Amino acid sequence: MAQQTNEEPQISIDPLLKEQINIYPLEEKAPVLNQFQSLSIGIPKEHSIFEKRIPLRPESVALLTRLGHQILIETQAGEASQFSDKEFSEAGAKISYSPEEVFASDLVLKVEPPTLKEIEYMKPNKALISALKTATLSAEYLKALQKKKITAAAYELIEDKVGGIPVMRAMSEIAGSTVMLIAAEYLSTQHAGRGIILGGVTGVPPTRVVIIGAGTVGEYAARTASGLGAEVKVFDQHIYKLRRLKYAIGHEIYTSTFDEFSLPEAIKRADVVIGAVRGEKGRSPIIITEEMVSQMKAGAIIIDVSIDQGGCIETSELTTLQDPIFRKYDVVHYCVPNIASRVAQTSSTALSNIFTPFLRGIGICGGFDEMIFQNQWFLRGIYAYKGHITNHHIAHKFGITGKDLNLLKW
Repeated sequence: MAQQTNEEPQISIDPLLKEQINIYPLEEKAPVLNQFQSLSIGIPKEHSIFEKRIPLRPESVALLTRLGHQILIETQAGEASQFSDKEFSEAGAKISYSPEEVFASDLVLKVEPPTLKEIEYMKPNKALISALKTATLSAEYLKALQKKKITAAAYELIEDKVGGIPVMRAMSEIAGSTVMLIAAEYLSTQHAGRGIILGGVTGVPPTRVVIIGAGTVGEYAARTASGLGAEVKVFDQHIYKLRRLKYAIGHEIYTSTFDEFSLPEAIKRADVVIGAVRGEKGRSPIIITEEMVSQMKAGAIIIDVSIDQGGCIETSELTTLQDPIFRKYDVVHYCVPNIASRVAQTSSTALSNIFTPFLRGIGICGGFDEMIFQNQWFLRGIYAYKGHITNHHIAHKFGITGKDLNLLKW
């Protein structure tokens, strides 16, 4: 009798057919999208002497709490922006008297980068959205994030869906408009200035304003100054930026690239000089030399907006909102970083309008990781991810091994 076996018969496959099968794509299960995920979002009080803003206003807190998020705000966090604890509490936030509790949230939302002590308060594998400030960044800061496996986003690197950088654009618009108000203050007799009006009136020569840099700050400074009737000259090294600025303002203003004759002559005759050149690799280049400053009018005003990157004017030195000016060669220097904090409520409202859609999107996507990998524009702001530094420029600067974020996906 033939012996029975349970073995399945071997089927031979023609080699050519086998090769054809291998080149066809196999079916793969589609990822299941997560449902809305509520988060605890912590907003600590800013302790920097330069920072007066808060990232969310009460109206945004009300919207986010209705969606299911829990908002924890450290007491008096909105005080400098004229938002009270009562307003935040009535909007649905929990007011906390413990910074440790706030930093223990799923997501910490700050304006300034956290200190090393504040990072210690954070729980492992949580998320952070704040400024990065590459000019003052340290290896110790990055190592602290790595140790806690924090996923960190720099809001000045987060793009929108059309490739813009919304936070930097908004703050630059505010700074550009505000610098002319500052200039008007220090030209006035009340502030021991030259006693001249910023702009022009009938029968009186207009104020001469020189702007170094044709970016967003330069554009809004030029728009404000020319609207007041001042004589405006804008210098930049890029023709395309000057052309864009003239088109944006809508009427003719003097523009020029940097040269050895026109720029020193304009600085010498200027009543107000605005430094608004951003460094492409962290440090702003020096455009206005000390010799040029020494030739300026007594009582003229210099406002160096790029001081947070070292300044583009050789005589600039860091000042504070409490002690904002100093004089050199009898020229008033205003070198406060983060000028947008001077109008803290306006700036906070602008930040809130940008951050609120981000936070809604995180919940809708199903979490912070899902938000990162479903939105390429948001991914570009991530510089640390679960123990890895994912921004290659930062990793190279500090000699840290960088990781491609796309290779770390889930």
